[in-house]
Amino acid sequence: MSRVKRGTISLKRRRNVLKMVKGFRFGRSTKERQAREAIAHAGAHAFAHRRDKKSDFRGLWNIRINAALRPLGFSYSKFIGALKKKNIELDRKILADLAANNPETFERVVNTVK
Repeated sequence: MSRVKRGTISLKRRRNVLKMVKGFRFGRSTKERQAREAIAHAGAHAFAHRRDKKSDFRGLWNIRINAALRPLGFSYSKFIGALKKKNIELDRKILADLAANNPETFERVVNTVK
């Protein structure tokens, strides 16, 4: 059987790994073994933080809604409870956007709930 030189494949694999860790600090950007470990950890954090991002945004929307409600004489919890009683199905993302960008429309929503 003839000899097969495997250099191109392993070089390509190594090049791809090092391309993924470009900009990382210390040996993780230059050493293949450390780079592989860094990729694994980065992937795990990216997966977990994609889940966390949803929670972070929901908290931000709550804060924005509450900040817009306070001058109108309402608290966040009372407002959400009143929305549920009136069967107004606007989610927090939309309400926060209205509060930030269309305050008059948001005020109309609050007045329908009162």
